[in-house]
Amino acid sequence: MMRVRWVAAVVAVVAVVAVVAVLAGQAQTAAAVPAAGQVEQSVDFGSGGVTLHGTVTAKAGTTGLRPGIVLVHGAGPETRAQYRAEAQAMAQAGFVVLSYDKRTSGYSMTRRSYSQLADDALAAVRTLAGRAEVDAHRIGLWGFSEGAWVAPLAAGRSRQVSYVVLVGASGLAPARQSAWSLGNMLRHEGVAGSLLQTVPMTGTAVLSDAGLLPEAQYDPVPVLEQLHQPVLAMWGNDKKVPPAESATILTNALHRGSNDDLTLRFFQQADHKLHVSADGFARGTQLTPGYVDTMASWVAGQGHRANDALPRQTRQSQALPALAAWQGPLPQTAAFLFMAVAFAGYLLAGLVRRLRRRSAAPDPRAARWLAGMGLAAILGFLGYFLFVATTLATGPVLGGRPVIWAALQLLSVGAVAAISVTAVKAWRTRRSMTAGARVRLGGLLTAGTVFVPWALFWGLLQP
Repeated sequence: MMRVRWVAAVVAVVAVVAVVAVLAGQAQTAAAVPAAGQVEQSVDFGSGGVTLHGTVTAKAGTTGLRPGIVLVHGAGPETRAQYRAEAQAMAQAGFVVLSYDKRTSGYSMTRRSYSQLADDALAAVRTLAGRAEVDAHRIGLWGFSEGAWVAPLAAGRSRQVSYVVLVGASGLAPARQSAWSLGNMLRHEGVAGSLLQTVPMTGTAVLSDAGLLPEAQYDPVPVLEQLHQPVLAMWGNDKKVPPAESATILTNALHRGSNDDLTLRFFQQADHKLHVSADGFARGTQLTPGYVDTMASWVAGQGHRANDALPRQTRQSQALPALAAWQGPLPQTAAFLFMAVAFAGYLLAGLVRRLRRRSAAPDPRAARWLAGMGLAAILGFLGYFLFVATTLATGPVLGGRPVIWAALQLLSVGAVAAISVTAVKAWRTRRSMTAGARVRLGGLLTAGTVFVPWALFWGLLQP
């Protein structure tokens, strides 16, 4: 009977999985249906030894040559499906649009090459140029966010690119831009105090030095100075890149390169991707009105060059702090591992002695508190830092201080207090200690000594 029930359960699970798969396939098929009055065609093209898959979207029933545009992705493993709304809106406005899935070979969260991505974009341009309905003299690149670093790099390599459209472009290096963005997210959560330095500035600097932020110090300015094509740059009420600061950098860089063909547009009721958003933080699902129309008239007219006034930017970006030798990723990792082993080892050794019921004098209570609070503080810090940096969430905030962060700071203060008490008691009882006790307490106090500058550096002992 048990075997029959087990087989029945397996069959049921398989059936559910099959139904879900069918429904998912139907949903994908439905999503692949072109918009009314439009046609789509799948295309494959090679770049750097890999095959990239894309979709050409165009308005149906249109004769004559039309301008072409290639969509260059933002950061992350993005696909053409994430730009379907843009492709359909641009096709409706008269463009022949090529969107494609970003490469996975050579691209990850810790490894990427803007130069390689630029080659991919140019391969897409060549594919579009070979189509009979496309005007080969009016093919442009549309670059969003990370793609706004890639598109100018690609355009500077090819006379086949006749114009460049940038959305959410940053004039800063990726590491500095990321720190500015993280600071905005934390402030939006109501955070004040040391965490605003710890995650955006200190954390970004350490991860950058560790090579965990690919292309962290990429400088877009030299590329912009060599750009000869007309540029249309647009921003929303951007919280990921500083719009006024970036617009100024773009303007100055193009001017130094004797290229004054730059048009600036700002949409205050839009987010980073120019989707409708009331405050720039909430992600919209609809393209902001006037965005694609601006593109179409700009490409068609090649004469409307009046710039919008720069928006008010409430906070300027800051250069990342220069790290001293002991603050670099290797010393920080070594310090963390040493403290973890020392704190955990002290607690474990005490537990073993208790289980063995040894008659030696018990360790000072303050020492046990030091080991316990120190271990909880460093492990809790690591987990919370990764949580905030990856989710951009902080948990409940009271009085400008996230509750979890406040708890970690209290643990850190308690650990520092325990260091002093432990050191005093160890000195007073040093003559009665066994050699083993001296070694254990010596290792614990050494870890506590390392903990103080470490906790100061990471903001755990700062307001």
